[in-house]
Amino acid sequence: MHQLSVITQQALFLVLIVSAPPVLISLVVGFIIALFQATTQIQEQTLTFAPKVVIVFIVLAMAGPWIGHQLLRFTFHVFDRFPALING
Repeated sequence: MHQLSVITQQALFLVLIVSAPPVLISLVVGFIIALFQATTQIQEQTLTFAPKVVIVFIVLAMAGPWIGHQLLRFTFHVFDRFPALING
């Protein structure tokens, strides 16, 4: 049971690390757009949504190979430990 909790902890940490680039860039772009809207007093809802979606897709496209490598490495790690998990 202890190994299962270690793998679960590693999986949750991996989710945080892998999701960090798109979340952080979305936060930065959202802040810049909010600052722009506050200075120009433009309150258009689509102005915040469209650029963030485009930037997040660009970041995911650029970080995709790294994200895939991290997920694949973790999957191989879990499969290597699988017999130990089954036996207890």
